[in-house]
Parts: sequence; C-alpha cells; structure tokens
Amino acid sequence: MIVQFECGDTLQMKKKHPCGAAEFIVLRVGSDIRIRCVGCGHDITVAREKLEKNIKNVIPTKGS
Repeated sequence: MIVQFECGDTLQMKKKHPCGAAEFIVLRVGSDIRIRCVGCGHDITVAREKLEKNIKNVIPTKGS
C-alpha cells in the first residue's frame, strides 16, 4: 500500500516516540523520508517502506 504525503504534512504514527508524542512533520520526501517529532523536535531519517508500515493517519497541511 502506497501512502500519499508531502513535505509539511503531519503523520500520526501507530507507536509513540520516547518523548510521548505520536505525531511527526514530514521534512523531506524520497526513498528515505526525513521527519521531525512534534513533541521534542528530534529529526529522524527513515526508509519509506518502514515508515509506511507505521503510519496510522496523514494530516495534510492547511494549504492543500
């Protein structure tokens, strides 16, 4: 299943980050996705395949 999201979208994940936040903002899209935790601001680069398995919901940006 291919999940559609763009830079600036917010991703709700199935599992929470150790800081307690479950939402991440998409910073860069490609074969690897760069996301930032909404709670603590930690940047993470994850392979697209692994990330797509863990997405619960995609919240698009206000402009879309």
